[in-house]
Amino acid sequence: MTLTWPIVAAVLLGALLHASWNALIKSGHDKALDTALIHVMGCAAGAVLILAAGPPRVQALPWLAASLVVHLGYYIALAGAYRHGDLGLTYPIMRGGGPLLVALALFASGGAIIDESIALATWLGVAGISGGVLLVGMSPSAAGGNHRRALQFALLNACIVATYTIIDGIGVRASGNALQYVALLFMLDGLPYFALVMHRRGRDGRRAAWAHMRGRWPLALLGTGASLGSYGIALWAMTRAPLAAVAALRETSVLFAVLLGTVLLKERFGPRRAAGTICIVGGVMALRLAPG
Repeated sequence: MTLTWPIVAAVLLGALLHASWNALIKSGHDKALDTALIHVMGCAAGAVLILAAGPPRVQALPWLAASLVVHLGYYIALAGAYRHGDLGLTYPIMRGGGPLLVALALFASGGAIIDESIALATWLGVAGISGGVLLVGMSPSAAGGNHRRALQFALLNACIVATYTIIDGIGVRASGNALQYVALLFMLDGLPYFALVMHRRGRDGRRAAWAHMRGRWPLALLGTGASLGSYGIALWAMTRAPLAAVAALRETSVLFAVLLGTVLLKERFGPRRAAGTICIVGGVMALRLAPG
């Protein structure tokens, strides 16, 4: 498996899509409900794709079931992070730690998890991207919010991202078809979190939630498409390139998140974020130069 330029370009597109739906969530005043709405709409999109492409192989189903459980924790931590901190702080930390943890897990397992060796250039690429992303996240954040609480949620989600990346990397390879795998994942993924969010609202809160969603659904639909496209591209890339490299490359989405946060959400961009950007670009080049 080799990380070719077409795969790099595809994963970068997926990174832009990922940053876009995260910025959409951050821009709203109800982070948990917007997250739930985006992904419950993904259930319908996944069902349509299943009808068109068919279900994945039976061998992939245990991995998919595990992924559903882990993703529920991801959405809870995601909404918590955005409730307490700005996009430019929380998003880089959540995404930056994940690929490094993936690489360390694969290395520590000695091939027991996935039979892939990690070349020196890949390590340099993972370190460059992860370090750059975390450097961006260490930049001074906007006034307001609970920095410590946001950091706790973000670090928890970094561990969760690493966990579901490995699970889905194995699962999509077992399925033999990335579209079938992501379609079933999305069809089942959104309902548990949506039900949890609505249950927590109470009767009066649910009435307000339905009113919020009636006004928010057109934007949420765009977020659904971006989320589905982003993860579909990542899973497809995992069937054609080393898992650690794809996991790291996908987190270049932080560059787009910082840009969106700066331009659209008026978050500050300073020297640390600029330095982090340079590290990320260097990491991408190292990944591309890594032997297949």
